[in-house]
Amino acid sequence: MTNSTAGIGGLFETRFSIGATVVAVLAVVLGIVLGVMGYQEMSLPLAGELSIVTGMVGLLFGLFFGIVAFVAAAYMDSGYGDDHGH
Repeated sequence: MTNSTAGIGGLFETRFSIGATVVAVLAVVLGIVLGVMGYQEMSLPLAGELSIVTGMVGLLFGLFFGIVAFVAAAYMDSGYGDDHGH
């Protein structure tokens, strides 16, 4: 392993990365559900009728937050309980 990749952790190594991975998966699934519901013009109990535009907006928001959470899970350290001397 080189110095540039030595610090990269996995998605399931720390509690922080596990939590961020779970959040990422839930965001992607919610985005896909909203996209499908918008495509089929279904309704949500509190939001009312969904159109294809609102479904696509929900899909893109879900995918965006999912990708951000996956990157955080893969590359960020939690900052708690680390004894690195920083």
